[in-house]
Amino acid sequence: MRRFIEELKDFPRKGDWILLILCLLTAFGGLVVIASATNAPKFEGNLRYILIQFAAIVLGIMMYAVVSSIDVESLQEHRGAMVVFNTILLLMLIPFGTDNNTGNRSWLDFPLLPVNIQPAEICKITYVIIMASVMASHQNNISSIPSIFHMLIHLGLLVGLNMALSRDLGVSLIFVFIFIGMAFAGGVSLWWFALAIGGIAVLIPFAWPLLGTYQQERIMVLIDPTFDAQGIGARYHSKINLLSLTGGGLTGQGLFNGNRTQGGYLFAQHTDYIFSSIGEEVGFLGCLIVMLAEIAIIARCIYVGTKCQDYMRRLICYGAASAMMFQVLINTGMCIGVMPVIGLTLPLISYGGSSVVTIFAMLGLVSGAHARPQSLSHERYIQPYRG
Repeated sequence: MRRFIEELKDFPRKGDWILLILCLLTAFGGLVVIASATNAPKFEGNLRYILIQFAAIVLGIMMYAVVSSIDVESLQEHRGAMVVFNTILLLMLIPFGTDNNTGNRSWLDFPLLPVNIQPAEICKITYVIIMASVMASHQNNISSIPSIFHMLIHLGLLVGLNMALSRDLGVSLIFVFIFIGMAFAGGVSLWWFALAIGGIAVLIPFAWPLLGTYQQERIMVLIDPTFDAQGIGARYHSKINLLSLTGGGLTGQGLFNGNRTQGGYLFAQHTDYIFSSIGEEVGFLGCLIVMLAEIAIIARCIYVGTKCQDYMRRLICYGAASAMMFQVLINTGMCIGVMPVIGLTLPLISYGGSSVVTIFAMLGLVSGAHARPQSLSHERYIQPYRG
């Protein structure tokens, strides 16, 4: 605890301020577009959304500093406790779970809290640490069968629990993409990736009947242009949101002035489809600025990772970058119409307190790697001289 307090005091000097400034610029830009997107009459006032998002940003900054000050090696020693924590957190969906009007039972609704909490978002942080810890323990033989099996056990437990209890495919896929990104960056043999791709191809015919009707329809919309060609069924929301995205031209129709945004015709215009609202109201240039901001955050995570001498810290940075990258690709891809609709927010832009706070906390891990790029374990075990 004493070391943590010392590191927290040193945060202004050692923390990654470049990454924090990039996050703040992106988050406050998101706050502006949320204010515009929730100005539509169907929201019955946007002050509540603005205040909650602002409070989440402030709490996120605090979490960034706190997590940045934690020595990840002390967390590595308690990997089992983190697995138990993730399990208990997800199991709480049984008594306290709610769908929050999304169709997925992904949120915890505690009676005494004014907002709902998405436990899988919190699990992203611990999963990155768990995955990095497991891979570090197998660093010298990372592509061996026991190593891959050990990594897959942790992935399967988390994804299996989340899917069984929440049915939220989108967040479950984030864990998978974190696994892929960290395995690739950690030096796992490409033969394993080829084997996985082949296995998925073989399993597709068997998995297809297990998907829900709405999930099958969302995939059919992507691969079959004749499926719901009129856009009155499964393709309806994608059609409307694509029209909004392209309806702003180069500079947009202006904040608080988008035809479909202010008319309330967009689906989830402040969360999953906020990128379409941005395209309508601030145009292609606004979308470009948002994408550059997201790319800058991802690039900073990767850069910090390349500077880390420690294998586990390097993987943590790549894991955070993988999570951010996947969400950006899926969210913008949904709006463009090249990705299936699976309900993922645009990091630091979309409305959502749980998402904002956990992203700041996850990026705090990167800041911690920036502050301590190599192992300091010897400092924790060597008794200082007391003269």
